[in-house]
Amino acid sequence: MNNQFGRGAFATPPITLNLIIANFVVWLACAILPIGDAIREYGMLYWVGSEKFHLYQFFTYMFLHADFQHMFFNMFSLWMFGRTLEIDLGPKKFLTYFFVCGVGAALLHMGVAAVEWLNIKSHIAAEAAAMGVSAAQLANKIFTNHAMLGASGAVMGVVMSFGVLHPNAMVMLMFPPIPMKAKWFVLVFLVIEFSAGVVGVSDSVAHFAHLGGMLWGWLLLRYWKKTHQIYY
Repeated sequence: MNNQFGRGAFATPPITLNLIIANFVVWLACAILPIGDAIREYGMLYWVGSEKFHLYQFFTYMFLHADFQHMFFNMFSLWMFGRTLEIDLGPKKFLTYFFVCGVGAALLHMGVAAVEWLNIKSHIAAEAAAMGVSAAQLANKIFTNHAMLGASGAVMGVVMSFGVLHPNAMVMLMFPPIPMKAKWFVLVFLVIEFSAGVVGVSDSVAHFAHLGGMLWGWLLLRYWKKTHQIYY
């Protein structure tokens, strides 16, 4: 009998494999094609008040990355944890789960951006009046290029679900290279991401998007468990 998932430690089920291939192909297109910059420009998720915003960006942003390193680490994490999750949930549920986490990540990111927008709007009234525009118009101008890209939110949802479904499985941290139970790994990651998001660390990382992916993933797992579609 043929094994459709491959053999041994590198066996990869179809949805995980195709998501990785799709992300690599899009990265390659952006890197080598003359229209690469346009692909990234139209596919990134912009602030909802920006003239560049389109609804389809809630999906397309997940397949775009800033550089090879960004893409590689996201896809490596998806490969490490997505293989097991796809086998646990089945291909259809896993694909649904991935996109729910990705869109959920974008929604929380956008919600946090809206709070920031309101905060800026409340502090620039005088500056806006001097420029002859409304505070809302100036705030929108500031946020025009406020964009997000990358599969990190969806991937973090996958990592979180691995910790929920396999809490005592051992995972190896990369930095530092020490083993840790999956449940503690997820908890530590949650604390780090929440702390960085609240403090407002200026590292160009969408920390609340990571948290959004994990939150929506957890909610979906709970819904499936409650409706007896999965058991854990």
